[in-house]
Amino acid sequence: MRRRPAALITAAVLGAALTGCSEQPTAPAGRPAPDAPPTSATPAQRVPAGKAPTESFAVGVRQVKLNRDGDRPLPVTLWYPAAGAAGGAVERSAPAADGRFPVVLFSHGLSARPEDYQALLTRWAAAGFVVAAPRFPHTSRGTDGNPLDVLNQPADVSYVLTRVLALGEKAGDPLRGRLDPERVAATGHSAGGVTTIGLFTAGRDERLDAGIVFAGTALGVGTAFAGAAAPQLFVHGEADEVVSYAAGKAVYDVVPWPKAMLSLPKGDHGRALLGDGKALGVVADTTVEFLRWTLYGDPAAKRRLPADAARGGLATLDDRL
Repeated sequence: MRRRPAALITAAVLGAALTGCSEQPTAPAGRPAPDAPPTSATPAQRVPAGKAPTESFAVGVRQVKLNRDGDRPLPVTLWYPAAGAAGGAVERSAPAADGRFPVVLFSHGLSARPEDYQALLTRWAAAGFVVAAPRFPHTSRGTDGNPLDVLNQPADVSYVLTRVLALGEKAGDPLRGRLDPERVAATGHSAGGVTTIGLFTAGRDERLDAGIVFAGTALGVGTAFAGAAAPQLFVHGEADEVVSYAAGKAVYDVVPWPKAMLSLPKGDHGRALLGDGKALGVVADTTVEFLRWTLYGDPAAKRRLPADAARGGLATLDDRL
């Protein structure tokens, strides 16, 4: 019997914990109620038309230690386009490549860590994005594993975004002048998908231009999508044994903005993100094109999305972009 990664097994605790409550957890004071109807939004893309880089970059990695409010340690892994020849090993603290790059935030699943997703996240960095992935204080591997703390994670991610963008203005920082604060996306898997949805609903961060939700639901954060239109890509396995495909699709259906859903008929809860070669290739290529379109404004990338999603017959794409 094949052993499932701990991140896949323990992700079920999130659904059990939230659905087992007698009532839906409420949003923090002053924010919309989780079950409020979606707000109207003009489906105009905020990022002006442009062209994404065509070259593949070398990838550098570094760690940044952050702490929100003094009691929420948030060590952040940064993968970024680096100077040098592409295709080699990820190099720690390598010099950044020339240019100003969009920022993509990534939230991990329960009992996972950012490095578990390196196979996917380094592909984003190689395509010209700076990826910032925090390790959460109560839901990462080796912590107390409190799934209800997921409801505090949208605020963690907004804090991380503020601090990471500040690096682009900090004298002497290797990323000074390399970050584009006007081109930002939030992404996440499973509990991190809940976190990501929360950043567009109860905890809306208006700096975000787009989102990618991998195997996520709206439990605890609601579906009151608010603020300026931000295109969304949902990625979900139809054989997901932890977060049902129907649960993810239900959230996708009420997104009021340009959107697409990449469905993997044989996909489970996360193996396509954690190293399954063929499925990972389809997910990586599709998400890269989505980010190229939403953050670089590249119309050619948008046109390539259906072909990338259909390659190999491993996935289908509901394209409403």
